[in-house]
Amino acid sequence: MSDKERIGGDPEAPGDGKNGVIARLVEARAFFLTMAALLLLLVLIDQISPIAAGVLLAAAIGFFAVFTRRPDVLPVRLTSRPPPSIWPETGIKRMADALPDPCVILDRRGVVRYANSRAEATFPLRPGDPLTFRLRNPDFVGAFDRVAAGGPAEKVQFLERGPTERWYEAWFSALEPIASGNDRSGFIVLIFSDLTEQRVSEKIRVDFVANASHELRTPLASLSGFIETMQGPARDDAVARERFLGIMHDQATRMSRLIDDLLSLSRIEMKAHMRPEAPVDLTGVIRGVVDALEPLARDLGVTIETELPDIPLVVPGDRDELVQVFQNLIENGCKYGKSGKRVQVTALPPPGGRGGPVVTVRDFGAGIPAEHLPRLTERFYRADIQASHAQRGTGLGLAIVKHILNRHRARLGIESRPGEGATFTVAFSGSEIGGPKISYDISYI
Repeated sequence: MSDKERIGGDPEAPGDGKNGVIARLVEARAFFLTMAALLLLLVLIDQISPIAAGVLLAAAIGFFAVFTRRPDVLPVRLTSRPPPSIWPETGIKRMADALPDPCVILDRRGVVRYANSRAEATFPLRPGDPLTFRLRNPDFVGAFDRVAAGGPAEKVQFLERGPTERWYEAWFSALEPIASGNDRSGFIVLIFSDLTEQRVSEKIRVDFVANASHELRTPLASLSGFIETMQGPARDDAVARERFLGIMHDQATRMSRLIDDLLSLSRIEMKAHMRPEAPVDLTGVIRGVVDALEPLARDLGVTIETELPDIPLVVPGDRDELVQVFQNLIENGCKYGKSGKRVQVTALPPPGGRGGPVVTVRDFGAGIPAEHLPRLTERFYRADIQASHAQRGTGLGLAIVKHILNRHRARLGIESRPGEGATFTVAFSGSEIGGPKISYDISYI
């Protein structure tokens, strides 16, 4: 092998010897043809003599042949391929692709050199783009700068804002030892972990404890105050004692309902991953719930109207939990929609013979403002706090309904128009939910 071949030269390149000169002239023929045409035009308009034109053309050809000749030895042959130290090897790319989390390979300048498919799906990163084009969080950028300067591996948590806020943990580490100074060799691996679900769970847990504590504190304070009063000033007042005992009984009952709902919610969450399979007839469940709530409806001046099929509507489920679902929905309709004087309960077979049954519970009361609809199934959330306390609600009823339906792979639709009441629709096994324009459809499938 010649020296030229060993260092990257091309022995047949058009740059050396007679063949090389001719090849270069052929490559530049367009230039010389243009120059010849221009000189011919100048001769025709008597701006230059034919001899002078020929001398200029010959001089141009000679200049090109002599001064564009390549050196015999080329120290480096330039190609479109970047230096190997800038792009990760195949093994590094395969390592990134094997990771279950988004992974990006960076150089020390912060330029993306490779991103696995998960990173491309999560962040629109393209090789060759600076990382800061997409992620500009100061803590994030600072952690990268320290690792790029030769520091130890770092991890940092940051919030990525957008249509939905998401929390991530970024882990930076040198993929190989990085020299200091102007040496730009080596890579930095960046791995993302999505912490959004964890952060949301933490917030829900904190809010839950705070709300539960608040809900229990009020009746406990009442009990404590009345006990102190009965032990002191009202010790010998029989009338006050009877009145205070009645209030204490109500507060104790309120705490009992709250604890029962908390325990029920906890049991449902523990079984959330287990789909019930026992056959349950929805028609029988709804009839039983309506019969049990008739005395409450009569006391509130509400009539419960039912439209149920003559045939059983069988779904796989847990009978006790489904009783709890429809008891909550129908009881809420009676209590909060009592101004409408009636509640309609309808159960329909699968539409078109496909999917599952659809059950609707509609009241004709004041309705629910649209801004409250998306949050109705949150724990302890109340659209009307005073009305909820007046009806002795715990704020957990619809949260329990949500978790039970989630376990049964059913969907809950909540629809309302001001002054026209509210409609709660339960659709089993993929049946569709439709309704008025102002609606909120909560899907758990």
